[in-house]
Amino acid sequence: MTTPDAAQPLATTPVHAARPQGEWWRNAVIYQVYPRSFADGDGDGMGDLAGITKRLDHLAALGVDALWLSPFYRSPQADGGYDVADYRDVDPLFGTLADFDALRARATELGLRVIVDLVPNHTSDQHAWFQEALRAGAGSPARDRYLFREGRDGGETPPNNWTSIFGGPAWTRVDQRADAAELGLTGDRQWYLHLFDTTQPDLDWSREEVHAELRDVLRFWLDRGVDGFRVDVAHGLVKKPDLPDWDWSTAMVTGSDGAAAQQTSLSPMFDQPGVHDIYREWNAVLAEYDGDRALVAEAWVEPLSSLADYVRPDEMQQAFNFPYLSTDWDAAALRETITESFRVYDAVGAPCTWVLSNHDVVRHASRLGLPAGPRPNGIRAHDPQPDAALGLRRARAATLQMLALPGSAYLYQGEELGLPEHSELDDSLRQDPTWFRTGYQEAGRDGCRVPLPWEADAPGLGFGPTGATWLPQPTSYRALAVDAQSGDAGSTLELYRAALALRAERDLGDGALAWVDAYVGSSDVLAFVTDDMLVLTNLGTAAVALPDGYAAVLTSGPLDAGRVPVDTTVWALPRA
Repeated sequence: MTTPDAAQPLATTPVHAARPQGEWWRNAVIYQVYPRSFADGDGDGMGDLAGITKRLDHLAALGVDALWLSPFYRSPQADGGYDVADYRDVDPLFGTLADFDALRARATELGLRVIVDLVPNHTSDQHAWFQEALRAGAGSPARDRYLFREGRDGGETPPNNWTSIFGGPAWTRVDQRADAAELGLTGDRQWYLHLFDTTQPDLDWSREEVHAELRDVLRFWLDRGVDGFRVDVAHGLVKKPDLPDWDWSTAMVTGSDGAAAQQTSLSPMFDQPGVHDIYREWNAVLAEYDGDRALVAEAWVEPLSSLADYVRPDEMQQAFNFPYLSTDWDAAALRETITESFRVYDAVGAPCTWVLSNHDVVRHASRLGLPAGPRPNGIRAHDPQPDAALGLRRARAATLQMLALPGSAYLYQGEELGLPEHSELDDSLRQDPTWFRTGYQEAGRDGCRVPLPWEADAPGLGFGPTGATWLPQPTSYRALAVDAQSGDAGSTLELYRAALALRAERDLGDGALAWVDAYVGSSDVLAFVTDDMLVLTNLGTAAVALPDGYAAVLTSGPLDAGRVPVDTTVWALPRA
């Protein structure tokens, strides 16, 4: 590989054509707020809607276009709010509907759109429908809303061999529930399906009543002014009618385990053709409202061409690009993923939607500092620990690369501060159901959900007025607080602010992309041009030179005598 001579124009291979300005979601940068951990308004140690509203100025100053709120609905909180008991109300833990309205109004004042989470695959077992189903008994219409089935071996064993994504069996027998005696269910030997925790029974989407209910939920929040919905487990709503055995397993976000990656298209519980009919219905509901509303798919499907099916013109608007999130830190692998992403998304006229972190995965400032190998579902104190300096250096480089890619991008709260995973959280404090259902083998997701640090010298790092935090913050968070980084030109926060400002100024989200031919095939350097901006990431083992005639305008780390160090991304423009 040789450095191109920029005395001549860079030779490039086009991958993606520029897209004229269109709907807001095509190029938006969207910031995920996990309400428990963003900011606490009332001092109980738990984040809430009032706390979020108070801190929305931070998002406006950061330069994002919208926020996505993880669930804040009424819930027993068995799975951090993804076990919904009432889709049309706010859990008192987070406030009230009036607090939501105030949040949305303040966001509008600041020019921020609001997306809310929707959890349509399952409800809480405390939802009125499921409580009615338990009491109504086998064969009742109430049970038809869920996937109740007779067991095998006279009811002694589950109806099939499916396993829960959180670990353990995907079925619970009614009379084996802890509340069976209290509810008079002794002797009720039917089983119900839960692809996640036993407290999250799956709905039966073959029933029109379920369709009608969720359409009404959409309208409830659209009437309150939301701009769209992030759809949880979007690929999981429809199951094969006979619920056949399946001898594979699926893990969070990273897709299927081992050889099962080749079996995803055969899974009887995921990515069934019927899910697309549901999203065509929902697309029509959104079309009833003025403005450009959006549906965002959380769909763990392989290959990328299957993921693109969710964003065909009459279905959803975006789908998280989890293959990009899970691609190794290798230029050739990233180039392949990015190229294929543009190929399949452009074919259906949808934007690529890039993401590096969220509430379900190890934060990328830690993930990229781990030894090569399988990615863990959480990190415990006795596990191999991330190299903090390496992880942050690569995370900054990865983020600068991502924010230059045409399309939409998602940020997870705290990544703009370079927050690492809390990898030494005491096991006694863990709350993720994965921790319990795997027999304390998988740490789970608590480490990426720790309350944010706002003020370095305040109790609880300024998370709330009393200093209380529902999970403890690691000592490393103090130096990473918002007030400690603001105004520091070398900080991760200021890097994000500068990148988002330049991205908006140069309309990078709507731009074209072409690979720089001199680096194609390299596993060390990823280089592309978006309009006239050169974006170069060094993933190798030695510093590389920028092409002659280019000057850096933004870098993820300091240059070395004009050369790009290892694990560094540069945005550069032709010299005048």
